[in-house]
Amino acid sequence: MANESLDMFCYQCSQTAHGTGCTVSGVCGKKPTVARLQDNLIFTMKGISAYNYNANVLGKKNPEIDEFLTKGLYTTLTNVNFDVNDLVALALEAGKVSVDVMRLLKDAHIEAYGEPQPVEVKVGAQEGPAIIVTGHDMKALEELLKQVEGTDIKVYTHSEMLPAHGYPGLNKYENLAGQLGGAWHDQRMTFKKYNAAIVGTSNCVLPAMDSYKERMFTMDVAKLEGVKTVDDYDFSEVIECAKSLGSLEPEELTTITTGWSAGAIVEHAEKIKELVLDGKISRFFVVGGCDKAAKHNDYYREFVQNLPEDTVILTLACGKYKFNDLDLGDIEGIPRLLDVGQCNDTIVAVDVALALCDLFEMELNELPLTIVLSWMEQKAAAVLWALLYLGKTDMWIGPVLPAWCNEDIINVLVENYNLTPITGDAIADIKTIMG
Repeated sequence: MANESLDMFCYQCSQTAHGTGCTVSGVCGKKPTVARLQDNLIFTMKGISAYNYNANVLGKKNPEIDEFLTKGLYTTLTNVNFDVNDLVALALEAGKVSVDVMRLLKDAHIEAYGEPQPVEVKVGAQEGPAIIVTGHDMKALEELLKQVEGTDIKVYTHSEMLPAHGYPGLNKYENLAGQLGGAWHDQRMTFKKYNAAIVGTSNCVLPAMDSYKERMFTMDVAKLEGVKTVDDYDFSEVIECAKSLGSLEPEELTTITTGWSAGAIVEHAEKIKELVLDGKISRFFVVGGCDKAAKHNDYYREFVQNLPEDTVILTLACGKYKFNDLDLGDIEGIPRLLDVGQCNDTIVAVDVALALCDLFEMELNELPLTIVLSWMEQKAAAVLWALLYLGKTDMWIGPVLPAWCNEDIINVLVENYNLTPITGDAIADIKTIMG
């Protein structure tokens, strides 16, 4: 159900009700649905800003993105826009900008590091001093890898940094050793467990525990109280910290695969077409998004585990950690589980879908393709509106609906796009989807 605990909440001007906040209707005349659509726009622009910032770091800029962010923020100012229909249109425009910024960032990554290729990544600690890198910033990882060359320090990715292994320009560094931990929310457990230096490069950091605070560093926009910072990509203090901590205790290693770029998947287009026409692949799924620690997010593991064996799953973002350890096998050489990258790599899934449209001479919504999104934070809002802008219908979202939704907004999304909240019963939802 949508969040109905408050009709709205707005306290951005001095005339706010009781001096604490308007919760039923704005003193200015703002209605609850207007307030919630403005919140949605702000959240979506936050997601756009994250992708835009990372692209800017790599030297890629698009003035149209910056112009939209300025216009969008201005729209949410007091006494500017009270028009529900216009705010929905702005959300769809934000979706277009989300597509543009994700492509901008993807192009920046490929230009800098090459197009990702499928690669098996070692999971677990290996002998030697270690640095764990979490966040999303590929440039930060590259600069660190340059500076540890010639040492015995092993650099491990965590959470959304896993896809770095698929980029040839990063995978070439011998010090890039593997992956430790899973999604962002396990960092306190992971960072406490492994006596390594830690670098938080972007969002998805948590306030540091005393058990590892002194060996953690942040950089750029990421800041934590009591944690040292890295300035101008100078990782010398991080490196000295790693050396002083000594070797990790080696563990039994497993592997996971990442690096399925659009190009890597499209290379198999003719085989995929053959398998679909022969009835050996019945449906494609995109299952991913932002993960969280809540028990109900285990839905996604159960969902993927129980999908028919003639289905292929593309996954992305930290939502994949609910199930990317599963061995789902392959369909005549086509892996059933394809990790296409970070949350911004939704654009890869889009490009694969568009390639399938060309391959089968179908429109997007005619494809046997179902998108099941896990919702957590603002970048997920950008992803959702990007897909809605592209006209994708019949998507499923959960495990809970965004709190900015009310019944009016849900009705628009259901009526126009057939957006379906997951039920929490994975088996029942699969039966509904598969028909």
